[in-house]
Amino acid sequence: MNGIYILTFSKAILPKISQILGSKFKNIKIFEPIGDGEFSCFDEKSAFELLAKGEKSKFIKTTISKFDEMRKNGDFIIVNGFFDLKMFNKTNLNLELSKHLNLQILACFEDEKEADFFKNLAKIANAQNSLNLIKENFVFDSGEKFALNEITNESKFFDLLEAKMPNIVTPLRFENDLYAKAASNLKSVVLPESDDERILKASHIINESKAVKIVLLGDENEINSKAKNLGLNLDGIRIINPANNEYSDEFANTLYELRKAKGMELEKAKALVKDRTYFGTMLVYSGICDAMVSGASTTTAETIRPALQTIKMKPGVSTVSGSFLMCMDSEVYLFADCAITPNPTAEQLAGIVVSSAATASAFGIDPKIAMLSYSTGSSGSGEDVEFVINATNLAKELAPNLDIEGPIQFDAAVDKIVAAKKLPNSKVAGNANVFIFPNLNCGNICYKAVQRTSGAVAIGPILQGLKKPVNDLSRGCLVEDVVNTILISAIQAGEN
Repeated sequence: MNGIYILTFSKAILPKISQILGSKFKNIKIFEPIGDGEFSCFDEKSAFELLAKGEKSKFIKTTISKFDEMRKNGDFIIVNGFFDLKMFNKTNLNLELSKHLNLQILACFEDEKEADFFKNLAKIANAQNSLNLIKENFVFDSGEKFALNEITNESKFFDLLEAKMPNIVTPLRFENDLYAKAASNLKSVVLPESDDERILKASHIINESKAVKIVLLGDENEINSKAKNLGLNLDGIRIINPANNEYSDEFANTLYELRKAKGMELEKAKALVKDRTYFGTMLVYSGICDAMVSGASTTTAETIRPALQTIKMKPGVSTVSGSFLMCMDSEVYLFADCAITPNPTAEQLAGIVVSSAATASAFGIDPKIAMLSYSTGSSGSGEDVEFVINATNLAKELAPNLDIEGPIQFDAAVDKIVAAKKLPNSKVAGNANVFIFPNLNCGNICYKAVQRTSGAVAIGPILQGLKKPVNDLSRGCLVEDVVNTILISAIQAGEN
């Protein structure tokens, strides 16, 4: 832990805490989400105006970005909370921010009136979070350890700072991390469907962020005219027309050579590379672009087919699969396969495990893999259970260094109490974050059920197993879905 979120009414407490921290940390910085100092994110007027317009997400994301920027140059960050923002529930906003920043709150009081205020705040924190993670993220000192207005025991203070904390990753935090990760290793992503407003709007957002280089396919004059009518800035984005460009002959010859054993004729190849999806795939195959995102107005089959014919699958992978990053309230899971293969064989399911582990690792998730079933361990039997047992054994042979458990029920995979009863010696049980479903029916139903009933943000499908990233959009996708898929594709490209 390299930071703390302070809530106090006393101006004297911050210098005191900074002095104590100075015995252990050389470079301590004080960050204010709202304030008027050098290291403030917003002044009170700007924050008020943004929140009044209903743009709390923008307020939070900007605060996360500024905090992360400061953290690069500091050994320890003290976040100074706020109490003077009129009309808004500032105490709850402090609790929310501390969660997004993954910092415990230290409430510092000087008298009983202040103590009562923070006791009530602790109750609010507990009542407003169904997972009780904010409560775990909240440290309230009633004097049993030490009184914060009379800090004399430094060892106790550091014990408090180093108390075990849950590693909280909120959806907004995860989205912010996607931008940062993509920008750290700049890649290019081609978008064939420039006739779709959602694609142009997403291109504008990514272009403004400078996290990914965008390439659009289509007629340049038509694209720029449409962008202008929508008020979008596409300056700096490369536009290539599949019908008239410098690559067509090369791509046609390459496609012909790749597919002639399957009956491809050169004239057919020349016609295919004028198709925007084939052309975009050939840009990726040839290395001109690093990844492709399509599917807003194209079927999954139309998106994947050219990639399977040219880019093809990674060695040892027997099937392409589709995973979803499920951004829960305070953590991120990966579900697979939820999009591609209806009834995988045991060998294919084992390959999906390996692909899913690689995807999880690419996005900062240390994979703990649960092979899901209606049975845990040796408690059940039947053809479906035997299928998962077989797939689990094959996956362990393919990737002996991965933590894989199966068969296992979902409750035993995520709940430590249930896990202690059903699989007490398992590294995965109670800690799983990658969930492998036995077939597409189970996976697709489950991800949609979790998304719609829990409020989770589902990012995907992320196509796994191809040598280079090609990702498919839902035809009902929102602009933010397109943005996230572009970022994910760029990050995948950086991992290849």
